[in-house]
Amino acid sequence: METFVIGLSIASILFIVALGLAIVYGTMKVINLAHGEMVMIGAYVTVLASKHLGLGIYSCLPLAFLVAALFGLAIERLVVRPLYGRLLDTLLATWGIALILQQLIRIHFGFGLFGIHIDGLGSDLQNVPVPPELQQTLHILGTNIPVYRAFVFGVAVVLGLVSWWLIYKTRFGSQLRAVSAARDITAACGVNDKRINALAFAYGSGLAGVAGVLVSGFMTVSPDMGAPYVIDAFMVVVAGGVGHLLGTVLSAGILGEVQSFVATWSNDVYGRTVLFAFVILILLFKPQGLFVSRNR
Repeated sequence: METFVIGLSIASILFIVALGLAIVYGTMKVINLAHGEMVMIGAYVTVLASKHLGLGIYSCLPLAFLVAALFGLAIERLVVRPLYGRLLDTLLATWGIALILQQLIRIHFGFGLFGIHIDGLGSDLQNVPVPPELQQTLHILGTNIPVYRAFVFGVAVVLGLVSWWLIYKTRFGSQLRAVSAARDITAACGVNDKRINALAFAYGSGLAGVAGVLVSGFMTVSPDMGAPYVIDAFMVVVAGGVGHLLGTVLSAGILGEVQSFVATWSNDVYGRTVLFAFVILILLFKPQGLFVSRNR
């Protein structure tokens, strides 16, 4: 049961990161290799806000969303938009942005070159204090369930419901789905597809920023912490099917639990190995995703 709860929290993080990535790719058909760095940005927002502003994790959730969304908006406007339709160029450019963001953290956003060091930045590992109430443990059916893990799951549920409402119950969501399905026709009908692209990119980046806040509560924060998450998020999107919200939820749950159980039985290296093998099998035998029919 304890392993299941750990797997559920891993699945929750994967879901939040993959949801943002799926929205961006589904709308723009752009593979953003800097998406993992939005997780890192969210984590460092939490570190800096806790050290310099005295803010806790609760306050950092909307703050990290806003900061990561602004970073995403800038990346879309300055880099992705001029390269739109050039997949390989976009891949290279976003990978370069990921490396630049990592180095900016290491050199204190350039201030380190002048001998100015900002507490919370740099190459050193950082830790975020977790509120006392989230450090507690619940005892249910003889199983110890960390409250923080349950909190992570709760945030993922809320974000999933908000995203569902945004995509399927708002005018923006209707335009988003229309642009994803038929961009040229939608643009001909008067919808500003560039605006939809920018908002989708910002929202997806903001979700990754929130994931960064949650991750910082149970692991150390470092400049290169985001790289593994973009890989994991792509695996979730591939397994669930692009543009399929329920598929993203289910695939995140399956992959999170698989990794948790195998890692508990053996170690994390074996857990990730089994995870990659599982996704390769999906690509070979059901490339459209586990939860998408062929005629979709």
